[in-house]
Amino acid sequence: MNIFLLLAALTFTGCSKNTNSNNGEQPPAVNPDSAIVWLTKADQTVLLLQQPSVVFNATANSYSTITVDSTITYQTIDGFGYTLTGGSAQAINSLDATAKANLLQELFGSASNSVGISYLRISIGASDLNAEVFSYDDVAGDVNLEHFSLEKDKELIALLKEIVAINPSIKILATPWSPPAWMKDNNKSIGGSLYTKYYDVYAQYFVKYIQAMKAEGITVDAITPQNEPLHPGNNPSMLMLAGDQANFIKNSLGPAFAAANISTKIIIYDHNCDKPDYPMTVLNDADAAKYVDGSAFHLYAGDISALSTVHNAFPDKHVYFTEQWTSSEGQFAGDFLWHVKNVIVGSMNNWSRVALEWNLANDASFGPHTPGGCTQCKGALTINGSVTRNVAYYIIAQIAKFVPAGSVRINSNAIGGLYNVAFKTPEGRKVLFVLNDGASAVNFNIKFKDKTALASLPAGAAATYIW
Repeated sequence: MNIFLLLAALTFTGCSKNTNSNNGEQPPAVNPDSAIVWLTKADQTVLLLQQPSVVFNATANSYSTITVDSTITYQTIDGFGYTLTGGSAQAINSLDATAKANLLQELFGSASNSVGISYLRISIGASDLNAEVFSYDDVAGDVNLEHFSLEKDKELIALLKEIVAINPSIKILATPWSPPAWMKDNNKSIGGSLYTKYYDVYAQYFVKYIQAMKAEGITVDAITPQNEPLHPGNNPSMLMLAGDQANFIKNSLGPAFAAANISTKIIIYDHNCDKPDYPMTVLNDADAAKYVDGSAFHLYAGDISALSTVHNAFPDKHVYFTEQWTSSEGQFAGDFLWHVKNVIVGSMNNWSRVALEWNLANDASFGPHTPGGCTQCKGALTINGSVTRNVAYYIIAQIAKFVPAGSVRINSNAIGGLYNVAFKTPEGRKVLFVLNDGASAVNFNIKFKDKTALASLPAGAAATYIW
């Protein structure tokens, strides 16, 4: 074995603890003879730190090989990020001006110490991680929406303006947890279903929202008609069965968007992987499907392969992975390995254009939240005068920092014990993301075209290789 490679491998597997996640430099210009390496270990001894490069000069050996083939391409990536809840905005806005400015640059900027979040999901009205329940028109019977107002979201909107100023190309998905209660058959924020008599009114509510956000300088790239439509027990929430969603889209929402010349994408479902029949029911309705860009998924039930099930049935429609939470009772190691395996590698290898974690930030008591809202949702950041970076921060940062929007997934083969996915960036870099969730370090080869590099990945670690 080349002595340099042996020393590099030994150094790689013996990194010392350093919890400063951003003290390295952004990868330099592409070097065809070596790959930059960044590493996070589930035991937290290494957190998003650059490692010795691996060199494409390996001699023949008996290790398994991940072959990256940029001539075989799959989906384009829209981005990686989080849900920016009203509670997240409240927590971030509690920082002093300097700390907040530095944090926003770290999260959304392109400097060497930035992690490059490129996609956000926000709520239309309150989510359960807002301090209170509200819609944009809580005046009962206001069918002309004369009292429609974004005033209750002014703190979120102000923060979004700062984010857009840092990254004007960031994509935003907006999702309602509930329409105004008076539009529902139980007149409550929890559960109930949308009255059919208010389908057209609710469609105009979406139109007004998109137009009002645009007037604030915020472009909503996509919406889903309902967050978790089969979970009517949250606060807020609503039950919306597949047939109802299809009827709402084809009879009201789609035509309303067309009439108002709104190009915002309509993405359906936005719930768990155990019910792929839901989005397929909507997509099998041709009159609804013509307005639909794709389907969104969570993974609190089912298997991540459901995204491929829907993609394979409707290959002209996109799929998106839009939410997965980490719990206040979870452990860093277990959450990191499971989420990287499923939310990052799993969703990407099953055609998703995004991978989003639930909730960017909260306070030290996992608030704010609505009465009955999630009390255990742990943000990527805990903000309590200072900023603590939690497991979801590293789950996303380990990929978002190196795979910008507009990258394309390319082919890479699975090998035993190493979960991986590969990309080609708009700048022409190749990025290989690898997880070793086993109990022992693994030596393996990375092959690209006619060159091979020897790498070693510690147990319970994820590495990103860039060349």
